[in-house]
Amino acid sequence: MERAHVELFHVTRAYEELMRRYQRTLFNVCARYLGNDRDADDVCQEVMLKVLYGLKSFEGKSKFKTWLYSITYNECITQYRKERRKRRLMDALSLDPLEEASDEKTPKVEERGGLERWLVHVNPIDREILVLRFVAELEFQEIADIMHMGLSATKMRYKRALDRLREKFSGLTET
Repeated sequence: MERAHVELFHVTRAYEELMRRYQRTLFNVCARYLGNDRDADDVCQEVMLKVLYGLKSFEGKSKFKTWLYSITYNECITQYRKERRKRRLMDALSLDPLEEASDEKTPKVEERGGLERWLVHVNPIDREILVLRFVAELEFQEIADIMHMGLSATKMRYKRALDRLREKFSGLTET
C-alpha cells in the first residue's frame, strides 16, 4: 500500500498488485449486496478507480482495508439507489399491466439459494453488516467505521440479524 502511495501516478505496479489482492473479495461483497454480477462488476470498477485517484490523499488514519470497504459500501449504496429509482421510473412509465405482472415471474434472490437466500430476509443495513463480517471478514470496529456507527450498535445489529435468521430458518435446518 505504501509503495503504491509513493509510486502513483508514474508507476502502477504496486497499485495493480494491491487491487489484485482485494479484487475477488470486493466483487463478492458487491455481488452479495447488489444481488447480481453485472452491477457488482460495475461497482468494483468504480471502486478501483476511486482508489487509484484517492490513494494519494489516503492519510492512513484507518487501515487500508477499512478505507477500501468504506468506499465499496458507499458505491454499493449509490448503485442500489440508482437501480431502485430506475425500477420505480419503469413501473411508473409502464402502461401494460401484463408487463408489470411478468415482474413477479422473474427469479427471486431466495430461489437461487446460498447466502443470498438468507440475506434477503434482513434489512439492507443489517445485510451489509453480515456481508462485511462474513464475506469481507472484517472486524466489528472496521465495520462500525465503514458504516459510521458505534461499535456497540454494530454488534447489536449483527446479533439481532443473526437471531432473526436463526428464528426464520430454524425449521429448515432441522429437517
